[in-house]
Amino acid sequence: MSGRLGAAWGTWTRFWFEPVSTSTLALVRVGFGLVLTGWTLSLAADLRAFFGPGGSLAAPPSAPWRWGLLHVANTDAAVVALWTLLLVSAVALTGGAGTRVAAVVAWVAVLSLQRRNPYVFNSGDVLVRQLSFLLALAPAGAALSVDRFVRHRDRFLDHPRRAAWPVRLIQLNLAFGYVVSVSAKLSGETWTGGTAVGYVLRIGDLQRFAVPDLLLDQPVVVTLLTWGALATELAVAVLVWNRRLRPVVLLLGAVMHVAIDLTIEVGFFSYAVLVSYLAFVPPEAADRAIAWVSDRFRRSATSVRAATDCT
Repeated sequence: MSGRLGAAWGTWTRFWFEPVSTSTLALVRVGFGLVLTGWTLSLAADLRAFFGPGGSLAAPPSAPWRWGLLHVANTDAAVVALWTLLLVSAVALTGGAGTRVAAVVAWVAVLSLQRRNPYVFNSGDVLVRQLSFLLALAPAGAALSVDRFVRHRDRFLDHPRRAAWPVRLIQLNLAFGYVVSVSAKLSGETWTGGTAVGYVLRIGDLQRFAVPDLLLDQPVVVTLLTWGALATELAVAVLVWNRRLRPVVLLLGAVMHVAIDLTIEVGFFSYAVLVSYLAFVPPEAADRAIAWVSDRFRRSATSVRAATDCT
């Protein structure tokens, strides 16, 4: 019994605390920074309408334990200032400049906007908030960042090893989200009945590229799409922990989310999910990818310098 407990404890410890290359975390940070920058820019045209006192919601909704900076300063000027701060922090997070501070500022700003008017956001926006929080906890600037360049210029392309727990939190957050999603869907008649996707794809206000009625009029097709979505979400949540099956289920999930983004207006939902998928990239694969890109960049720079010298 003690041997089994020791083995279980060893597995648990390795899962959370084994030092791994921070290259995977760097990919997540860069990907999320780009998504967050796009997310922030997408709000620009509707800042006052969504979050100002003269907009769709004159004051923040009152609820226990819900706070935000715009609860303190409910003015148009405060909204613009907060948005500007968020944009700066998103760009800084992408490049890894003052990474920890940038992530904390981004999380507080995103939280404040979502608390100010929760009615204009969806689950993808919640995932954006969660990822900003998780990156604030992580050593996200340890590799491939301005912070790394400033502190270790001669070893910029090295990826120091850190405990795995920040990446594990991102992985588990994604898996748990899928479990919650599947559980909620199974409580609805349209999902268990195999008709939910047919209804969703016919909502005109949400359509990006309309799926032909020829397909949506086929009950078998709609049922396969509906149950296929449920099966894919459950597979990503459960089977992604199997190393052999991981590439397959992540590919299925990626195809599903690209299809969702192409057909339905769901904001940044698919992008935030796909960024979370990057947390499952093996560190050695991330190391190779970054090395390949840096090598290509170095060769291109050398070619440009050679061409310049010739002229």
